Amino acid sequence: MKKKSFIYSDLSKKQLENLKEFYIQKRVESMSHEELRKFVLEIISHQINDTIDKEEEMEAWKEMSDFFGEQFEIIILEIQTKYIEDKNNLEAEIDPKQQRLELLERNNLNQEKKDMWDD
Repeated sequence: MKKKSFIYSDLSKKQLENLKEFYIQKRVESMSHEELRKFVLEIISHQINDTIDKEEEMEAWKEMSDFFGEQFEIIILEIQTKYIEDKNNLEAEIDPKQQRLELLERNNLNQEKKDMWDD
């Protein structure tokens, strides 16, 4: 007879939370110093570089600001100076909201021109 396999729904919420905490603790304990560094680098990189919307971008900005403290403005000025040509590109970028509005307007004009009863 085959032994029953457990699934997460076999546990209460508290039991599942306990299992997760136990797993996290044991996983971290089993990692070498180099594995921990790589893992943390991957997590922080994902958290900072893979922002999706303005809210996440603001969270990443706050985290960087908190980390660098008083040096944050100096670092920003150095980066702006180093990549001054990118400022020109920034000014030339099209506002995504404006681009969407123009696309919607263009689509509406095309739809108005075409009468659904015309064959």
